Amino acid sequence: MRAVLDSKVVATKLLALVGNPNVGKSVVFGNLTGRYVTVSNYPGTTVDVSRGAGWFAGEQVQIVDTPGILSLFPKSEDERVTRDLLLRERPWTVIQVADAKNLARSLLVTLELGRLGIPMVLALNMSDEARQRGIEIDAPRLSKILGVPVVETVATTKEGMAELRRAVSSARVPSVREDLLAEAAEALDRVVNCLPVPVPAREFVAESLLYGDATVWKPIVQVSESVEREGARCMTVSSSASKRFARPIRFLILDSRQQKAREIAAEVVQVTGATGSTWAQAFGRLSMRPWPGYLIAAGALYILYQFVGVFAAQTLVDIFENVLFGKILNPAVIRLTDFLVPVPFLREMIVGPYGLFTMAVTYALALILPIVTCFFLFFGILEDSGYLPRLAIMLDRAFRTMGLNGKAVLPMILGLGCDTMATLTTRVLDSRKEKIIVSLLLTLSVPCSAQLGAMLGMTAGLSWKVLAIWFCVVAGTMVLVGWGAARILPGVRSPFLMEIPPIRIPQAKNLYKKIRARLGWYLREAVPLFLLATFVLFVMDKTGMLVLAREAAQPIVQGLLGLPAAAADSFIIGFLRRDYGAAGFFMLAQNGLMDPRQTTVALVVITLFMPCVAHFLMTIKERGLFPALAISAFVFAFSIAVGGLLNLVLKSGLIGV
Repeated sequence: MRAVLDSKVVATKLLALVGNPNVGKSVVFGNLTGRYVTVSNYPGTTVDVSRGAGWFAGEQVQIVDTPGILSLFPKSEDERVTRDLLLRERPWTVIQVADAKNLARSLLVTLELGRLGIPMVLALNMSDEARQRGIEIDAPRLSKILGVPVVETVATTKEGMAELRRAVSSARVPSVREDLLAEAAEALDRVVNCLPVPVPAREFVAESLLYGDATVWKPIVQVSESVEREGARCMTVSSSASKRFARPIRFLILDSRQQKAREIAAEVVQVTGATGSTWAQAFGRLSMRPWPGYLIAAGALYILYQFVGVFAAQTLVDIFENVLFGKILNPAVIRLTDFLVPVPFLREMIVGPYGLFTMAVTYALALILPIVTCFFLFFGILEDSGYLPRLAIMLDRAFRTMGLNGKAVLPMILGLGCDTMATLTTRVLDSRKEKIIVSLLLTLSVPCSAQLGAMLGMTAGLSWKVLAIWFCVVAGTMVLVGWGAARILPGVRSPFLMEIPPIRIPQAKNLYKKIRARLGWYLREAVPLFLLATFVLFVMDKTGMLVLAREAAQPIVQGLLGLPAAAADSFIIGFLRRDYGAAGFFMLAQNGLMDPRQTTVALVVITLFMPCVAHFLMTIKERGLFPALAISAFVFAFSIAVGGLLNLVLKSGLIGV
């Protein structure tokens, strides 16, 4: 997908927004483009970039909102995407969006951008919050030191946005440089002189090679094919130059850059006294302390579950599925199809048990849409309020056992609403290893709220031991599998580095833009997955493959798991829709066809069992076909094994229910 520009004008210039995480780049992007447009993943990655169009001096320009970075010398996929985009697409101008409260840190990126040789403008965003803290920045003086236009902005209120637009026409390449040690400067010059003439951003590329980062060649080779032939020789020169230093040259240059950033900040920043209300600052500090931080975190997660898992997944879904679709839309479409489509086969494909409308469209719009809308709203509030990073910090320690960090709490909690959408949000994690582990745990041990509701209904009237055994087995397997996966899968747990923005009140307009953009993505990219999956099920039903699957499942269901024969249908339909599978077991329990032992086994197995079709397809989209197949195969075998072992233990009488 590409951003939609004015069909009458071709935008030949590219303007890139660059900056640290949580500095308001997306809000600036929305102000400059007039809309919030979420675009496709950047080539070869799972990282989103956003593109739109804006007018500058009567000319339409394509604008790209890059992922937040701490440095242009990448340590994460987000940073690599931003670096590659700047090297490959060579923007006409860069707007660096900086946090006015943390100028020294932002200036590190400014100094790195200077080595790219791209004209830029510095936007000191959140200037109102800086003033509330008694921080005053001499913007004209800073502009003179850096050699680039500097504009103070408050993107949420559009303060300074007109000045920022005008400043783009005066963009300049930063003239300021850090003061390197003579030996480091000499090593950098040696690599610069080695580079072939067509290489853009020669100083930046040379510094990357000195750090041993050969990935910098990839975007450059795509700019100039002749560069590839010189790559090996330059890598040899850079390796030889860097070996001369007892301490890694990366740290030597970073020290010089940090020192320069501090000197500039000290010259232009004046701190007086904080003004205005400080309740938000006090809440921000308390939310990161063990007490009452854990209580606040528990409260936030409880509200998230109640809003998404209960209100959205139960109340709203019930209205959409049983009233809007069940009583109005589906009957109307069935009548219309009976009238317009004379072929029975086609009618059934549209409105049958596995119909494209009666199942796929209903599933996508009646079941999932209310859930994702409420989640996107709540998630946007957590983002814009500044609490989201604090929540991740409080839960970081709990996830370390499984080779994860605090960011993993986001998709895991969302999984209680919808595992399909939770798999999508694994994009917030930094490493591929962490994304695979969380995808595995979502598939294995996190029931969606609709499924969870039916499962809890199965325990009605039974001993509390049934629910206790289910919880302990599921939680224990999640920790065990996470612990094992963290040690088997290659890679290391990424460092938990997260910018802590101030607590602020979210603005309704910005929340609306975010929700609209994310729902637009859902309708364009996720809904087609439901249509495809339903069509496959329709074909399986017509060819008799579903009947064969039921017959093949009987030995495992009755023999190993000790469940009634009718339970096979619940497992099969559970792959189609997890809540339907749980509902099937619920009906068996209600009709007295399962005793407490069988109910306990069924609860555990249906929780650990295969993902639904939509979840499986989303895992393919996010992780790839082979990882999705490997995860599903493991989960299938593991759930049956755990269920069989639990059945033996309960039959032996070691644990009574």
